[in-house]
Amino acid sequence: MNIKVNINRSLSVALLLAMLAPPAIAAPRDGKTTTDQGAAIAEKWIAAWNSHSPDKMLPVFTDDVFYEDVAFSEVSHGSAELRKFAASEFEGVPDLELKLLRANVQGGHGTIEWVFSGTDKGVFNTGKKFSVRGVSVIDVRDGKISRSLDFYDSGTIMRQVGVLPTPPTGAK
Repeated sequence: MNIKVNINRSLSVALLLAMLAPPAIAAPRDGKTTTDQGAAIAEKWIAAWNSHSPDKMLPVFTDDVFYEDVAFSEVSHGSAELRKFAASEFEGVPDLELKLLRANVQGGHGTIEWVFSGTDKGVFNTGKKFSVRGVSVIDVRDGKISRSLDFYDSGTIMRQVGVLPTPPTGAK
């Protein structure tokens, strides 16, 4: 009876380890969880923004792209509106930089996690630097982004550039 309990316990532990091990083995050490296609799309997205050129951005997106900057309620339908939005971002934050933290794109849907940094020259006109973490939720069609929703905390940017007061120390 005691041997049977130990065998059952050993089998349960082995089964648990077998279920937990594949994700741990498959996860890259740098934390950038991606498929090859997902990595390529995320890297193109980051490079497009870092190019500071609306013309270099457009090939990453479908012609009928839906792009929304949720934090500022900016919605772009199609390439022409996306070009205009990107140009305004490059003008407002001329040293705009995005750094890829992680991406996961599978089955035509995914996320791109990033850090957005720069100097506010034309958004709030403060001339101050900021940095904020964010995520883009994307849909992909034929290797291009057809829908992108950007989520980040605009309040963080506003506090860093001095438009909003910094919360008192210890405030939650």
